[in-house]
Amino acid sequence: MIRWIRQQLGFDPPHQSDTRTVYIANKFPQHGHYIPQRFADNRIISSKYTIWNFIPKNLFEQFRRIANFYFLIIFLVQLMIDTPTSPITSGLPLFFVITVTAIKQGYEDWLRHKADNEVNGAPVFVVRSGSLVQTRSKNIRVGDIVRVAKDETFPADLVLLSSDRAEGTCHITTASLDGETNLKTHYAVPETAVSQSVSRLESLQAVVECQQPEADLYRYHSQSDHRNPPHTVSLIPLGSENLLLRGARLKNTKEIFGVAVYTGMESKMALNYKCKSQKRSAVEKSMNTFLIIYLGILLFEAILSTILKYAWQAENKWDEPFYNQKTDQERNSSQILKFISDFLAFLVLYNFIIPISLYVTVELQKFLGSFFIGWDLDLYHEESDQKAQVNTSDLNEELGQVEYVFTDKTGTLTENEMQFRECSINGIKYQEINGKLVPEGMTEDSPDGSVPCLNGEEELFLKAVSLCHTVQISYDQTDGPGDPFSHANGFSPQMEYYASSPDEKALVERYLMTFCLSLGEKVLFTKGAESAVLPYTTSGEIDKTRVHVDEFALKGLRTLVVACRHFSADEYQEVDRRLHEARTALQQREERLVEVFNFIEKDLELLGATGVEDKLQDKVQETIESLRLAGIKVWVLTGDKHETAVSVSLSCGHFHRTMNILELVQQKSDRECAEQLRRLARRYNTLAHPFYRCDVCLCLCRIKEDHVIQHGLVVDGASLSLALREHEKLFMEVCKNCSAVLCCRMAPLQKAKVVRLLKTSPEKPITLAIGDGANDVSMIQEAHVGIGIMGKEGRQAVRNSDYAIARFKFLAKLLLVHGHFYYIRIATLVQYFFYKNVCFITPQFLYQFFCLFSQQTLYDSVYLTLYNICFTSLPILVYSLFEQLVHPHVLQSKPALYRDISKNSLLSFKTFLYWTFLGFCHAFVFFFGSYILMGEDTTLMGNGQVSVSPASLPSSLLFSYSRSCVSVAGLLLC
Repeated sequence: MIRWIRQQLGFDPPHQSDTRTVYIANKFPQHGHYIPQRFADNRIISSKYTIWNFIPKNLFEQFRRIANFYFLIIFLVQLMIDTPTSPITSGLPLFFVITVTAIKQGYEDWLRHKADNEVNGAPVFVVRSGSLVQTRSKNIRVGDIVRVAKDETFPADLVLLSSDRAEGTCHITTASLDGETNLKTHYAVPETAVSQSVSRLESLQAVVECQQPEADLYRYHSQSDHRNPPHTVSLIPLGSENLLLRGARLKNTKEIFGVAVYTGMESKMALNYKCKSQKRSAVEKSMNTFLIIYLGILLFEAILSTILKYAWQAENKWDEPFYNQKTDQERNSSQILKFISDFLAFLVLYNFIIPISLYVTVELQKFLGSFFIGWDLDLYHEESDQKAQVNTSDLNEELGQVEYVFTDKTGTLTENEMQFRECSINGIKYQEINGKLVPEGMTEDSPDGSVPCLNGEEELFLKAVSLCHTVQISYDQTDGPGDPFSHANGFSPQMEYYASSPDEKALVERYLMTFCLSLGEKVLFTKGAESAVLPYTTSGEIDKTRVHVDEFALKGLRTLVVACRHFSADEYQEVDRRLHEARTALQQREERLVEVFNFIEKDLELLGATGVEDKLQDKVQETIESLRLAGIKVWVLTGDKHETAVSVSLSCGHFHRTMNILELVQQKSDRECAEQLRRLARRYNTLAHPFYRCDVCLCLCRIKEDHVIQHGLVVDGASLSLALREHEKLFMEVCKNCSAVLCCRMAPLQKAKVVRLLKTSPEKPITLAIGDGANDVSMIQEAHVGIGIMGKEGRQAVRNSDYAIARFKFLAKLLLVHGHFYYIRIATLVQYFFYKNVCFITPQFLYQFFCLFSQQTLYDSVYLTLYNICFTSLPILVYSLFEQLVHPHVLQSKPALYRDISKNSLLSFKTFLYWTFLGFCHAFVFFFGSYILMGEDTTLMGNGQVSVSPASLPSSLLFSYSRSCVSVAGLLLC
C-alpha cells in the first residue's frame, strides 16, 4: 500500500527507464553504485475485491444503479424529516436488495480468489543456494532460475537457458494464449545451452537487458551480457524465440531451465487480460427506460399533490381547523422550506411506485434460469462428453432476440478433421484411392505393397510436402527394451502428431512415413494459399495448377500451393549471411527480416497443389434452414478462399442453388470497387444513375419486392476494406437486405469490424457470433451474444464467449427454445413489476383527495415493507422460471414462432403503455370499489361485525375503514 501511494504521488515510479536489468540467479553487483530495481511479484490477481475494500467498493457499484440510489435518498429523507411512513418501509427492502446482491457478487469473487490461489500456490522448483528448492509460484522473483518439466505450464515469462536436448531447444504449445495447438520450437541462449546441471547454472555470471513489459505476445527484444573467463564480455541478442511465455505448456521435452524476466501481473499473459465490455441486453435497456418514465410519474404525482394541498389550504378553515391549531413556530416558518418538506413527504409516500426488488428478482431469475441450459440433455454431446456451458447469465433473454448470426466455417460448420483427397503435380491431377495416388482417369492397377516409380517432379513435390511443415511427433516412453529405430520407420503406435493446422497434419500423416528422402542440394520449399504463392512463381505449370486449384475449391476442398527454389552454393551463403545479420540486429529487426524474406521468396518454381477435405458437422444444413425460417440471417465469415467458401456454403445450405449470387471480389482500388457495386445494382435495375442520392432506396426497394428470387452476396477481405472506405452505406444496406452473405479471406479484426458495423447500424439489430478458434475471439466479444464451439482449436473462444456448445446444431434449440422461453418469461416479469406497483400506489394517491392531502398513509408499514420483497416477488419469480406457453417440440418444429417475439415486441413502448394503463384501471377499480362498498348501509369493522350506518359518520372516519378494504384488495392482487 505504501509503495502504491508513493507511485501515485510520483516518488516511486514503477519503471524509471525503458529497459530493465535482470541479474541471473539474482547475483547483484557488489559495488556501491548499484541501485536495485523493483519488480512485481509473481501473483496473478483476477479477483475484483479484497477483504478490505469489498464493502465500500461493492456499495459504490450498487448505488450507481438508479433504483438503488433513489431508495437510498428516500431512506435518508425519511430519517431527516417527518414523513408519513416509517424509514423501515424503505430501509428494509433496500437492505435486503443490497445484501442479496452483495452475497451473489461476493460469492462469484470468492470463486475467482479460489482460482487465483490455486495458480499462485502451485509448486515450482527454483535454483537457490546451489540446489533445487521447491516453493510456491507466487514466490518466484525476477532473476530466479526456474525448472519446468514436461507437460507443465510456465509459471512466469522465462528466457530459456538450457534444456535436456543437446541442441538446447524445446517445444511448447500456446493454446491457452492464442488458441494455437501446434508445437512451437524455442531456442536456448547459445552460451548457456550446455549448462544442464544445477551447479553450472548457479555459477553463471550473466545479465539480461530487456524492454519493460508489453502486451505483444510476439514481440521481445533483449540482449544477454555474459562474463566469460578471463574477464571477457559477450553480448548476445535475444528474441521471441528465446522467450517462454507464462501459460504456455512444455511438450515433447523432458525439462528446461529458464530465468524469470517478467512475473505476475507484468507477464505478457496478464497484460493481455482484456476486460470484456459489459454487455447489456435489450430487456435491461427497456427496463431502465421504463424506470425513468415511472420516476417522471412519481415526480408528477408528488408535485401535483403538493400544489393541491396548498390550493386546498388557501381557505382558512382548512389551513388551520379548530382541531389542529398551528404553533407560533409553524406560522413563522419559511413557506419555501415548508413546500419542499411537503414535496419530499409526498415523494416518500408514493415512492413504492418504483419497484425496488426488480433488479434483484431479475438477477435471481437469470441466475437460476441459466441452469436449464446446462441441464438440457439435447445440448449434451455424448462423443466428447461435453454439455452446454453458461459463462454469463445476463444475456439469457437476448437469445430470443437474435436477428443476425455471424459464424466461422472451419471447426464451426465443419468438423475440422482434414482428410487428403486430391493433388495436382506438374499440371496433372491425382486422386487418392486405397491409400495410393492415381492420376485422374486411371484406376488402381499396382499390386498391393509395391512402390510406384516416381519421376523427378513427383519426387520433388512429395519431398516438399514431407519436409515443409511444422509438425512435431511426440513418442510415449515405454519401459523395457525395444527397437530404437522403430520410430524412424513410422510404425510406433505411441506416436502423436502436433501440427499448426489440421491441413498440415493430414498431409504429413499421408506422406511422412513413406517418403524419407535425403536432399543433395540446397532447396527452399514453401507452401501456402494460392494468392500468397502464385504471384511469386515464374516457372512450372502455373495455368494448369490454377485451374486445378479452382476445381478443388468448387468441390469444397481446402487448397494449398507448393513451390520451391534452388540455390547455388554462393546464393545460399549470401542468404545465410543476410538472415544472420537480420536476426541478430538490435534495431528494426522485424523490418530487416521482412526485407530478407522478400529477397528469398522470389523466382519460385511451382510444384503443384493439394486438396484436403473438411467434412460438415451433423445437421448443419437443417440448423441454418431453421434459423432462416425464424427470420435470422446467417453470415459466414471465413479465411478460406473464394471458391472453397462458396462450395461449402452451397453444401451446408447457406446458399441455395436457385439463389442469385452477387460477387464483390478481387477489387484493386476504391474506384473499381465503387463501379462494381453500381454494376451489381444495375443488373437488377436497382440504380437509375450512379450519382443519384436515392440509389440506396431504389436498391432496397427492388430487393424487398423480389420475393421469388433470393439474393446472396460474396465479398472477400480486400474488397471489403475498399467498400467500407467510401461506400459503407450502400454496401451495408445491400448486405442487410440479402438473404445470405459470405465473407471470405477475412482477417480476425475484419470479422469483428463487420459485426460492429451491423451492430451499430441505425436499426440496431441484435447480433450473435459463433466460432471455435482464437481468430474468432474478436467477433465473439464484439457481438451482442458470443457463442464458443468446444472444438479442436483450443479453448480461447470458449473462455471468451457468453455461452459454449459442443456442436453448431445445438444453436437451433438454444435460440428457438431456450431463447424463446427466456425472453417471454423475463418480459412478463418486468411488465408485471411495474403493473403491480401502479396498482399498489395509485390508491394511495387517490386517497389524498379524501384526507385533505394530509399525507396520511393508506397501508400499514409492514405491508409496505413486504409487498415488494415477498408478497409479489416470489410468485412472479416462480412463474418466470417454469412457464412454458408453447411446448419445446412445437417451437423447434415451427421456427416461424421465433418471429413473434423479435424486435423486443413484448417490451415495446406500446405494450408498456398497455400494462401501465391496465394498472391504473385496476387501481381505480380497487379504490372506488372499496369506497362504494364502504358507502352502503353497512360498514365492516375490524373484527368483522356490522357497525352503525356510515351516513352518520364523518368522511375521515369512513375512509379509515375504507383503507382496510383497499389493503385487502391489494393483498388479493399479489
